[in-house]
Amino acid sequence: MVVLLNRLPAEDCPKFVHKVIDGVCGRALPRFRDYGAVWTLTEWMEILEGTTSFLKRAGGKHLSDEEILQLLDGLGLPHQEAVLKSLKGRKEELRQAMVEKTNDVSSAQLQDFDWQLKLPLSSDKIAFLQTPLLNLDLDVRENGILKPVSIEMNKEELQNLIHSLEAANKVVLQLK
Repeated sequence: MVVLLNRLPAEDCPKFVHKVIDGVCGRALPRFRDYGAVWTLTEWMEILEGTTSFLKRAGGKHLSDEEILQLLDGLGLPHQEAVLKSLKGRKEELRQAMVEKTNDVSSAQLQDFDWQLKLPLSSDKIAFLQTPLLNLDLDVRENGILKPVSIEMNKEELQNLIHSLEAANKVVLQLK
């Protein structure tokens, strides 16, 4: 997490950390599209998971500032200060959210979604230059934890998803 977080400009670090804290507290997580220029999708999942895990651990325990800074060893000073300040300001909110999540046992639920259509550029496959792709970001709440799911689909995959969802809807309507 530390190496990847160093890539984020220091002035953007507080906003990112606060958005991750929002996600831990059951609100919307930061979106990949806002940070796609900084991290690849694989790195994004790693930084999001690592930052979330760190914030839960540091927010759930009574760690001193020095102990938190030791955990952030290797992170640039401006980044360390941003994480520490964000954590200190919202520590009680984090604790409360984690207590509520341990008491909340529920099935997976779609909380929010966002989509974006794009035309990828490719130098090695000229024939596919005009193939539109859909980026679909889902926020799914499972057992009280909000998890981001990012999917990229071409037109055929999107049609398959739509047909599957329509079939599932018919089954749900029959059960009612």
